[in-house]
Amino acid sequence: EALATLRPAFDPVSGTVTAGTSSALSDGAAAMLVMSESRAHELGLKPRARVRSMAVVGCDPSIMGYGPVPASKLALKKAGLSVSDIGVFEMNEAFAAQILPCIKDLGLMEQIDEKINLNGGAIALGHPLGCSGARISTTLLNLMERKDVQFGLATMCIGLGQGIATVFERV
Repeated sequence: EALATLRPAFDPVSGTVTAGTSSALSDGAAAMLVMSESRAHELGLKPRARVRSMAVVGCDPSIMGYGPVPASKLALKKAGLSVSDIGVFEMNEAFAAQILPCIKDLGLMEQIDEKINLNGGAIALGHPLGCSGARISTTLLNLMERKDVQFGLATMCIGLGQGIATVFERV
């Protein structure tokens, strides 16, 4: 009930984006070790996953946050996979109104509770801008191991009509 009383942030008359449906800018830190498999073995490290493919795509900047859709489609094509091959998704969610069209247009509406942002996304956890990519990727790798799935997809919406998607494969 309290969420319904929050004022819209951008359009005071018919807007739906409020503080309650937006990710909070937050502090955070994340780190990843990214290296070749042979280098990991030289260092005595056990690789967790490999980057199977990735894509960075531009789209109409007036459609804020939609970039993950074409980026995901391209990354999946480059990996020789389809959406149905992906066991878990970790998708950046700047706003609820931003992620929902992405989920819908990737054909994932029926799988939200089973496959997408299973620990909560940026709306629940916060949006530490400088480390969101590492945070999302690390969360995805942890989920892939916990759920014992081979493939995961991480996405980021980026301002001015950009999107990035990375397909990870467990090793």
